[in-house]
Amino acid sequence: MQPPTDARIALLERLIDHAPLFPPASLELAEALDEDHDAEKSALAFALGRFVCPASRLGELPNSERALSIVLDEPFEGDPRVEAVEAPPGAHLALLSGLAPEVYVETPLDDGVERRLDAIAELGFRAKVRCGGTSVPTVEELARFVRGCRSRNLAFKATAGLHHPVRRGAEHGLLNLLAAAAFGEEEDALGDDEPDAFKLDPGGFGWRGRAAGPDEVIRVRRERLHSIGSCSFFEPMRELEALGMLSP
Repeated sequence: MQPPTDARIALLERLIDHAPLFPPASLELAEALDEDHDAEKSALAFALGRFVCPASRLGELPNSERALSIVLDEPFEGDPRVEAVEAPPGAHLALLSGLAPEVYVETPLDDGVERRLDAIAELGFRAKVRCGGTSVPTVEELARFVRGCRSRNLAFKATAGLHHPVRRGAEHGLLNLLAAAAFGEEEDALGDDEPDAFKLDPGGFGWRGRAAGPDEVIRVRRERLHSIGSCSFFEPMRELEALGMLSP
């Protein structure tokens, strides 16, 4: 299989930050590294982003050129392999500057979300939103976050719960989130559970008559949705294949 080209590459390139050490996968390190190596060797490797690791386990990783994103669960002083750090809610923002080229700050979707987004944007960081796990945000809560990032020209990443391309039951879909970032109409885009409403081919990415060509898709990825963290790389990618969106 040849990797898809044009808008498909633009939309999916390095989209999925691979986090097999985290729930629900919670793989042992050796198994997680084997799975990541399989992803690197696969025909889908163009969509593979960083390997996500807790800061407390950074010393367990083998020396390699694999790009890393570190989740801050203990103090971290920097490492040349680390492209991004991900800070938990409540982190002291002033202490995060300079830790890595990109800093993402997790943002709870409560009444303080607007204030937190203001602080993140003011410091030149990026936001992070949790879309699943022990608490799944509503469509309205997630839409408010996406809209808040858009209004502040604030890029973000999403993590947890995005195992399917299109919304399934209460689970958010990665194409839904990409459509919300690209086209606005956040509630409608995030709540759409019909796979046929989404289009992805070499010419562009579309949702219910709205369309973005390759150049616009590149801008959306650069300025809005940077990446999606997933404990499984292959699960969402295989489902995209099953929808016919990665056919040569």
